[in-house]
Amino acid sequence: MDLRRNHSVGIVQPQIARFQEPLALDCGRTLASYDIVYETYGQMNEARDNAILICHALSGDHHAAGYHAETDRKPGWWDSAIGPGKPIDTNRFFVVSLNNLGGCKGSTGPLSIDPATGKPYGPDFPIVTVQDWVHAQYRFMQRLGIDRWAAVIGGSLGGMQVLQWAITYPDALAHAIVIAAAPKLSAQNIAFNEVARQAIITDPDFHGGRYAEYGTIPRRGLMLARMLGHITYLSDDAMRAKFGRELRGGQIQYGFDVEFQVESYLRYQGSSFVDRFDANTYLLMTKALDYFDPAHGFGDDLSVALASVKASCLVVSFTSDWRFSPGRSREIVQALLAAGKRVSYAEIESNHGHDAFLVTIPYYHRVLAGYLAQIEGGSVA
Repeated sequence: MDLRRNHSVGIVQPQIARFQEPLALDCGRTLASYDIVYETYGQMNEARDNAILICHALSGDHHAAGYHAETDRKPGWWDSAIGPGKPIDTNRFFVVSLNNLGGCKGSTGPLSIDPATGKPYGPDFPIVTVQDWVHAQYRFMQRLGIDRWAAVIGGSLGGMQVLQWAITYPDALAHAIVIAAAPKLSAQNIAFNEVARQAIITDPDFHGGRYAEYGTIPRRGLMLARMLGHITYLSDDAMRAKFGRELRGGQIQYGFDVEFQVESYLRYQGSSFVDRFDANTYLLMTKALDYFDPAHGFGDDLSVALASVKASCLVVSFTSDWRFSPGRSREIVQALLAAGKRVSYAEIESNHGHDAFLVTIPYYHRVLAGYLAQIEGGSVA
């Protein structure tokens, strides 16, 4: 593996930030203590004004760029955009990526030990919201000795976190970059999430979320949830271009086993997801999506909710994204303009669907790089 040729941040190691201060949650419960797992790329400058926070989406985590070992087959989930000379340029910026509370990649979540019982939290882990995550991220920022992020960036559920950051801690970020997101979920999107949750909950191996105590995993339910989600992340054009109606064996078998290539692909995606993700975490993440609605406490007026925003904003959408369509991004833009805020908007031509925000699309990357280039500071020299 030639890391230099790939403009990679190279080999990186996760770190753990441990917090003993209680964190009050929106659900009314409190985490007495918690861990946040994170990675950093690039170097903090002397002025400490070149830090960028990356917020992950539903199935994301702290490993956004680089490799954990020379033998890794794949880099972090946003390696296409983070690294030396890439849009989020680690020659200029100190980039921080973390795993949110409730996650299953090392931060405190359902797999963690509940200090009150000595057993994994499992289904007893409290429901967390986007605002809870942002509060925890703010404490984490203070732990790093950062007063203000040069930018907070995220796609999908990560973009919702960016919006919440700009509203809740307006003085703590200079720029907000919201990608492929929405101001709240549509009824259709909530419905997709509910079907996914029911697939998991009704799996006989779920055991009310206490599957670990039974030595099982709700494999079928989690696999179905991922298959359903993956369909919504792709566009019809992308699926047609990739699979068409191609038969796996070359001819129709007249049965219910895998025949079409798209069926094989979805089963592979679902099966591999089960091996790397936790079912209780999936339930938590989809609920955080459902509950996100920053305008709810402001008379359902998003422009009023955004009145406190001080950051300059970039909003990006993709033409074939039907899960979070460009129209939803324009709602955010229009509300920011109505509130008198500084906002730029780019609608990127793409046939990749919602997953386009993870894809190397030249114009998309030029938009990101061009916007970040005008941020003052951002130098490790």
